[in-house]
Amino acid sequence: MRVPTTKFQNAFGKYLKQVIANNEVIITKNGKAVAKLIRHEDQILHVMKEGSAEYSVRKRVTYEEFLEISANAEARYELIDGEMRLMASPKHRHQVAVREIFGQFYNWFQDKPCNPLTSPFDVKLYNESECFEDDPNVVQPDILVICDEEQIDDNDNYQGIPALVVEVLSPSTKSWDMIKKLNLYMLSGVREYWIVNTVERCVFVYAFTDRTIQTLKMFELGERVKSVAFDGLKVDVNLIFS
Repeated sequence: MRVPTTKFQNAFGKYLKQVIANNEVIITKNGKAVAKLIRHEDQILHVMKEGSAEYSVRKRVTYEEFLEISANAEARYELIDGEMRLMASPKHRHQVAVREIFGQFYNWFQDKPCNPLTSPFDVKLYNESECFEDDPNVVQPDILVICDEEQIDDNDNYQGIPALVVEVLSPSTKSWDMIKKLNLYMLSGVREYWIVNTVERCVFVYAFTDRTIQTLKMFELGERVKSVAFDGLKVDVNLIFS
């Protein structure tokens, strides 16, 4: 967009909005370009805080920045697609749901080659079919099942892909868990993803094949959640929301 100096002076606010919307504004005088108005990007890191209804737009957080921030903080964080999220302490219903699901997982997997684990436990995932070592995501699922313990490195860090992941929703984390994490788990090679809604008292089970959704089922009170990835694994919904 080319704007004469007099017109620009009389309607600065109008053209400022154009710049904020990422439109280029070139200022002219006597038909010649003399200046360009550009958008300024604030270099503050983008950190989403759980429970916050509003947040400012910030720059993308790199994996190195994430490691630096999380290493020096007592709080727990997750990183997906450059967005860093502060994880607040879970509420009572959340903890009860995690306890009941993990308890039933623990009993079922006792004589199996896979192991269930609970948060906090960092999992590094890539949301593309090919891994880009300099651009990973880091999440802490409420519950995860790993069948590749050989992927635990010499520093006791897990470098593999969970077979099954469970996330218990909080009112402030719905979009993060139901969109961001769903997409990440699907594209990273996770086989199954459970979303537990403690308000509606239901469980959604996504089964993934070739990084696409194979099936989606919902389980309610009076039913038993049935795993697709692990034949025979069932969890009583009533106990989850007891």
